[in-house]
Amino acid sequence: MESKAEKVVLTVEKEIAIRFSEVDSMAVVWHGHYVKFLEDGREAFGVEHGLTYMDAYKNGYMIPVVKLEVNYKSPVSYEDGALIRTTFVNSESAKILFDYEIINKRTGLISATARSVQAFIDAGNRNLLLYAPEYFINWKKRVGLIGVP
Repeated sequence: MESKAEKVVLTVEKEIAIRFSEVDSMAVVWHGHYVKFLEDGREAFGVEHGLTYMDAYKNGYMIPVVKLEVNYKSPVSYEDGALIRTTFVNSESAKILFDYEIINKRTGLISATARSVQAFIDAGNRNLLLYAPEYFINWKKRVGLIGVP
């Protein structure tokens, strides 16, 4: 039997303008700037769903990115604009996982897909946590990802 938590999908979309400084000599967004776009998506997700970097820090933790995979599909140019779709991937591990789609606003084509993995570390001693902190578990309960029959 499928639980309600398995049906919960937490996503946020954020539109961004492409700045001239973000394009390369081919007039398309330089591949390294996509990492900043993913950060924009994570920050928008945190604000929308109550899981910000400052929430982690206020609870005594930091959540650095420990793995990032980006798959480039089609270009985004200076005047195109982009939409960043960020989706939380629920996991039982002590990690925060996000999937992303970066969509060219002008063409509607997917420009890139990505996944990021963040780990919890203690803000004081910088030790890696092997368990999800209580504030994160409580957040999951609040948004219906766990503890729902």
